[in-house]
Amino acid sequence: MDKSKVIFGNEMPRRVYKKSIKVKNKYLKKFGDDSNITYNLGIEDNKTLKPFIGVKNIVLGEGKEAIDTNKGIVIGNIRMGFGHYRISMAIASAAYSMGYTPYWFDLYSYSETTGGKIIAHLNNLYSLGSRLSQKYSLFNKFYWEPLNSEGFRKLSYNAMDQKVSELMTPIYKDLPKDIPFVATHVWPAQAAVHAGLTKVVNAIPDNWPMALHLAEGSIHTTQTPSSYLGYKTLRGMNGKRILKPMSEGDIYEVGHYIDHELVANLDSDCEKRLHRIKNKRVKRILLTVGGAGAQKEIFVEIIRKIMPFVCAEKAVLYINVGDHKNVWQGLCEEIPELTNAAEKYFDDWAKTCDFTEKALKQEISGIHVFYHEDIFAAVYATNLLMRSTDITITKPSELAFYPVPKILIKRVGGHEAWGAVRSAEIGDGSIECDTVEETLQMLDLMLEEDEILTMLCKNIIKANKIGIYNGAYRAVELAIKGRETK
Repeated sequence: MDKSKVIFGNEMPRRVYKKSIKVKNKYLKKFGDDSNITYNLGIEDNKTLKPFIGVKNIVLGEGKEAIDTNKGIVIGNIRMGFGHYRISMAIASAAYSMGYTPYWFDLYSYSETTGGKIIAHLNNLYSLGSRLSQKYSLFNKFYWEPLNSEGFRKLSYNAMDQKVSELMTPIYKDLPKDIPFVATHVWPAQAAVHAGLTKVVNAIPDNWPMALHLAEGSIHTTQTPSSYLGYKTLRGMNGKRILKPMSEGDIYEVGHYIDHELVANLDSDCEKRLHRIKNKRVKRILLTVGGAGAQKEIFVEIIRKIMPFVCAEKAVLYINVGDHKNVWQGLCEEIPELTNAAEKYFDDWAKTCDFTEKALKQEISGIHVFYHEDIFAAVYATNLLMRSTDITITKPSELAFYPVPKILIKRVGGHEAWGAVRSAEIGDGSIECDTVEETLQMLDLMLEEDEILTMLCKNIIKANKIGIYNGAYRAVELAIKGRETK
């Protein structure tokens, strides 16, 4: 059955199907047709991640090394912001801890393919929208928020995506059809199914059910029970109409996608935080910049608030600007004294790793800024810094699900709101702070008092005991088993 005509037994209107064909043909005309090309794939070590979580990259071109079909698992992803890479790293980490070799399969990186060109085009549009949403409140209110919460929620949107993802399949021809495949974005999942792979898991991000994330033919996983129920029933994906639900075995609630090294050290890291709180030690704060580079204005106010605490030796500040050096330059323009006050870790991965190890074992002080042009280092630096952090300040995207005390600032897109709700209900992070004033109030409470931070740490330990943070392991298990679990 054509997956753009019928979605989980729900027939699409003729006009929706015709529009899907039209969109596909538009991209064919714009980016070319490579359906008759077979791309040879090679394997190379991921120099940044292999020492930590054993990752190897699948690259274009023939190589001496073949994919290990017995103990290999492919992590299908795209670079769109940092969130999907972050989930990919969590899946890879879990797989590696379970004795598997994770292979990194990034559709965006295959820039000469039709699929790679389409993804680059759409990623640029999404990044632009994210930045504009933070700059223009009317654009955010009347276009970006509705698009990210209700627009992407529609089943008709999935019909169009399914057609477009058919153009992404040529790069899959060289992959073994029965290789376990975990996708951390829906397009790699849809394309894998179209390409005939038989053990595909679609690891759904966020906590707001949207038809955008459906890849029929794969095993879907969600991080929360509420998200599971929304997807299971396809709730609200065609207005108020009750739709045919997903079948048994099509979807599982697995828990949060968290890296093995964070889960394995979770209790001891929280005990160290509680020890610092109890003994009035300096509190460590991690400020992360998302992959779209949005929200600089909020960061400026947060840093201005924290700097006096740093000078008084009441706080240590980590700033990870990822691969956005322009964000760091913008921060220094707004806060000139920041330039000389900060210890810089710019494109020096060894220095970054040395610092994160040091911070786990001894007292530290000052402001530490991290920038890495390499995308893997840019994202994974946050993982390394997180373990020694007492407070992480982030928007409520994928980091909202991580087991570290968090202040959640204003979202970028309506779908992120529900990540904050999840974190606040579990009790491992704050409510979403909609304004700068609310953010600074929450920061004050966590720095000047001990009550909230203590509660968050204890809640993380409790949540871990019931498996809240075991989603990455379960996604890997489902991929290994494949559709026989149905």
